[in-house]
Amino acid sequence: MKLLTEELKQQLPPLYSGEGTKLEDAIAVVKFFTPDGGWTWYATEGSPVDENGYYDTDKPKVDYIFFGLVDGFTSEFGYFSLAELERIRGALGLPVERDLYWKPTRIRDILIHAETA
Repeated sequence: MKLLTEELKQQLPPLYSGEGTKLEDAIAVVKFFTPDGGWTWYATEGSPVDENGYYDTDKPKVDYIFFGLVDGFTSEFGYFSLAELERIRGALGLPVERDLYWKPTRIRDILIHAETA
């Protein structure tokens, strides 16, 4: 399964475009998860980056960096890369998958659902 399609790249706002907005008001455009583990990544922004992790250079882009909510041992906001997601394996060795049925959802609603689950 391709974790990041061209269509999703077009839908994701670029990194840092949400500065000044409450994190809870951001929209999770895409959801990744480990089918055999307890980790989920909700990406609200993303940009292609060069070998040094910079998105605003003329150097060739070699990876894609996301910002969003990471739900694992705890829930926190942070950065994660496409290369990182592609390397991760769960407890049974299964790779990270993209939720094909995910509809863009406000982070606030994800957090509220997590509290009531």
